[in-house]
Amino acid sequence: MSVATGPLPGPAAGATGRTPAIVLAGVSKLYPGDVRALDTVSLTVDAGAFLAVMGPSGSGKSTLMHCAAGLDVPTTGSIRVDGREIVGLDETSRTQLRRERIGFVFQAYNLVPSLTVEDNITLPLRLAGVAPDRAWLAELVERVGLGGRLQRRPSELSGGQQQRAAVARALIARPAVVFADEPTGALDLRSARAVLGLLRESVDELGQTVVMVTHDPGAAASADRAVVMADGQVVTTVDRPTATELAGRLVALGEG
Repeated sequence: MSVATGPLPGPAAGATGRTPAIVLAGVSKLYPGDVRALDTVSLTVDAGAFLAVMGPSGSGKSTLMHCAAGLDVPTTGSIRVDGREIVGLDETSRTQLRRERIGFVFQAYNLVPSLTVEDNITLPLRLAGVAPDRAWLAELVERVGLGGRLQRRPSELSGGQQQRAAVARALIARPAVVFADEPTGALDLRSARAVLGLLRESVDELGQTVVMVTHDPGAAASADRAVVMADGQVVTTVDRPTATELAGRLVALGEG
């Protein structure tokens, strides 16, 4: 069974004629033992949209993100990121694509402890051999509220501040899409709201595309659309989701 969603609404989508940020067509992923993590999933995410991916544990949402981000290779199907087919690329090419066109925000922040905040934010550029745009760096630092903290180490920041630095790092290369994997899972409520606000702002004001995997219906309610997965398939989509509606969908699937 294949479940396809239509293009996601967003301020930079549709009328601008921009290439979709992500297009998955008939994507399946099988693991040894005939474990089917994804089952012929088709999904289009327009540029400038904010998509939340939810589902019970084992539903395939993390596998979907890993395949779409070029971290894993699907068994069958096609995946295009910013118009480029990534299925069939060798590891070197996929690594280069991730550095240039994809940003990541993880639950565990993944900042380098020995580097300053500034060096952590600009790390993707330095790995790609690109000099940072100082004006863009200054704008990002202002947006995430880390002015005056650029020379500190991650251990000198709160969890919320570390995650804000991670958001800035994900945006610094102006990627085609930012993947956020449970970005608020380790944060208190106030810090979680601040990080979700930053992701929402990056979509509304910067035209960024964000795909967020989350267990939290409240977090998913920040998105333009939520897709709910079960058994490796997209079983439903919710436009302009609310936390209450999404919680109900998860309960119906046996989550919570």
